[in-house]
Amino acid sequence: MVSNEYTTVLEPRSMPEFVETPYVKGVTERAFAYIKAGFPVHFRGSSGAGKTTLAMHLAAKIGRPVVILHGDEEHSTSALIGAEQGYSKKRVVDNFIHSVLKTEESMQKTWVDNRLTLACKYGFTLIYDEFTRSRPEANNILLSILQEKVMDLPGAKDGYIKVDPNFVAIFTSNPEEYAGVYRSQDALRDRMVTLDLDYPDRETEIAITMSKSGFKRADSEKIVDVVRGLRDSGKCEFAPTVRGCIMIARTLKIRNASVDADSAIFRDICTDILGSETSRIGSRTNSAKMKKFILDLINKNCRNGNGAKNLKEEHVAAAAGIIDALH
Repeated sequence: MVSNEYTTVLEPRSMPEFVETPYVKGVTERAFAYIKAGFPVHFRGSSGAGKTTLAMHLAAKIGRPVVILHGDEEHSTSALIGAEQGYSKKRVVDNFIHSVLKTEESMQKTWVDNRLTLACKYGFTLIYDEFTRSRPEANNILLSILQEKVMDLPGAKDGYIKVDPNFVAIFTSNPEEYAGVYRSQDALRDRMVTLDLDYPDRETEIAITMSKSGFKRADSEKIVDVVRGLRDSGKCEFAPTVRGCIMIARTLKIRNASVDADSAIFRDICTDILGSETSRIGSRTNSAKMKKFILDLINKNCRNGNGAKNLKEEHVAAAAGIIDALH
C-alpha cells in the first residue's frame, strides 16, 4: 500500500452481502473482459442503478490496490494529479576556518502527488465516481493517460511519466440531464467502453433487499413489488430505486412491524420513504395523490388477510420496546 498525508490507497476486498444474480454476473463479466482487453469501463445510469457498487466489485475482481476520486465541479486538474504544496528549505553553515563564517541557504517548491498520479505511477485501479460532475477541462489530463499511456506531470523530471501497464480506470456517471452534471468531452467518451445500466430486474432487487435487511423472501417480494409498481406507473417525479426497498425493510425491522396492508406502521413507513424519494418539492395536492397511489399498491401487493392479528402483534411489540427502553 502506498500513501501520503493527502492520499490513502484502498486494499481491494470482496464486499460483504454483495448480491450476484445472473443479471449482475453478466454485467460484471462483460466489464471485466473489456478491462482485460485494455479498455477503461464506464458505468452510466440513473441514481440507484448500482453503478458504484458494480465499480467496487469489479475493482475487487481485478485485485490491484484501489484509489477513488469523486467528481466535483470545484476540482481543477491539480486535484487529480497533485500540486506544489509549500517549500523545502536547506541551510549550510561552513565554519571550517575559525575566523570565517560562511552560510548558504536554498529553497525549492515541494511537489505532492495526488490520487490519479499515484494510480498511474504504481499501476493501481482508479475508480472515478460521478466523473461528469467535474468540469470537462479538469478531466483533459485523462485523454493522454487513456490513449497514449503518458501522463503530463509538471513535477516529473521530464515533464511527463509513463503510465504503469497495470493501471486500470473505471468510471461512473449519471445521465447528462441530471442536475450538476457536465457533458463529457467526445474524445474522452471515445476512449472508454460505456455500459448503460438500467434498474436491476425483479429477482436482483429481491435478493438485494433480503441481503441488506435480513428479511425473508416473501416479505421482500412484497416490498419490491410496491416499489416497482410505483416506478413503472410514471406518476412520480423521480423513480424509486432499490434503496427505497432497503430503507423500508430495515425500518420495519427496527419497528418490529409486519409487511401487511392492514399494518398502520407499514403503511406509514412506505408513504414516508417512497413519498420523499420520488419528489423534490411536493405540493399538498400532489403529496395526497402520491400517498393514495402508494396505499393502492400496498393493498394490491401486501394483503395478508391477517390484519387484525398482525396489528395486535405490532402494538404488543411496540409496547414491549417502550418498556425495555424505560428499564
